[in-house]
Amino acid sequence: MEQDVYRTIEEKSEGYYTQLKSKFYSFAFPVSTVDDVKALVAEYRKKYYDARHVCYAYIIGADKALFRANDDGEPSGTAGKPIHGQIVSRDLTDVLVIVVRYYGGVNLGTGGLIEAYRTAAHEALEKASIVERFVEETIIHRFQYSEMNAVMKIVKDTKCTIIAQDFGNDCTITLKIRQSQADKLLQKLKNVPFS
Repeated sequence: MEQDVYRTIEEKSEGYYTQLKSKFYSFAFPVSTVDDVKALVAEYRKKYYDARHVCYAYIIGADKALFRANDDGEPSGTAGKPIHGQIVSRDLTDVLVIVVRYYGGVNLGTGGLIEAYRTAAHEALEKASIVERFVEETIIHRFQYSEMNAVMKIVKDTKCTIIAQDFGNDCTITLKIRQSQADKLLQKLKNVPFS
């Protein structure tokens, strides 16, 4: 896979797993910030206030540098880590998986918990639509009004996205483009002939 491409999920998906009367409800979400994660975890803790545990793991960023696994009171490494492992095994990022556990009265033991959380996370991710996205770069370009046609032709030809534009005496355009194509776009914009 190219360096400026990453895999994530398109929308929320759900899974369910049961073991020795314990019920595990799993939810996978696309997220892009830690604030997204905090809001969703808080929402699900409130929604499933009567559940014994609300465990989760997430990975954020194309470089996958931002991640966390939370056991929420389960024995260390038995919940968050296997959930995180399922995200990693699919090479995903910008993903949060929450697993809500209702205790069924029988202790599952370390191995049983790991298996249950792994399977529950697997069930949610298995139903998710996986999509490839590009790492994008934002470019702000200033130019003279007389260069407008040439600049707009480059924008159209390179299929970048216009985020903002201001066409006063001095013109400014803010563009988003796939990271691997940013240098090429900058070069083209720099070489616009002054008319």
